[in-house]
Amino acid sequence: MAFFKQRGGGPEPGRYGALLIVLIAGYLLSAFIRAHWIEAVQVALFTVAMLLALRSAAISRRAVRLVLGAAIIGLPVMFFLSLSMETGDTGTGVANIWTGLVLLAAAVLIVHRVLVFGEVTLQSIYGAFSAYLVLGLMFASFFAAIYHLGGDQFFVPGEKVVGTQTFQYFSFTTLTTLGYGDYTAAYSSGQAVAVLEALTGQIFLATLVARLVASFRSTRDGQG
Repeated sequence: MAFFKQRGGGPEPGRYGALLIVLIAGYLLSAFIRAHWIEAVQVALFTVAMLLALRSAAISRRAVRLVLGAAIIGLPVMFFLSLSMETGDTGTGVANIWTGLVLLAAAVLIVHRVLVFGEVTLQSIYGAFSAYLVLGLMFASFFAAIYHLGGDQFFVPGEKVVGTQTFQYFSFTTLTTLGYGDYTAAYSSGQAVAVLEALTGQIFLATLVARLVASFRSTRDGQG
């Protein structure tokens, strides 16, 4: 059973306002607060973001139940791993992988929903912006996982890792291909993921944003 209503013979867009607020809140918390517990808070916030994306997705009840079950089981475990000092870098790295996979699921759900809806609305714009934020945060989580599971090594020597905000900064400058050069991945694993992120950012702009622009033009032409 698909979870969307019909309007004019087609699916309605998802509702992404709350999702966008959660994503921005999660990003700003880590940007301005450097406490260790911020990573645990982000695990919870980004899992909530995935559930908000799931709410607007057109998928079966069985798939919804599976995702909800995984979230209910995984969230407290990953929250503990992020918060506990005893699990060390390994626990934090595992929690980072969880966060990255959760955000990956959210990105897929959002992009699919926005693409199948042929009309540009405020919600579809919210969705596109949310998906772009999700991609940047997702890659930041994978970069952090590589760092924590790789012996606290990721950037070239001399480039200090302050915390989660360092990887988010590096991620978004990579996603947008700004390339300031103040942080550079030093090893092949990080470099490969960084290249993949840069390509993803370009493909995102060339597909989803271009689709929204084309739909907006067709809507205007039809009204004209």
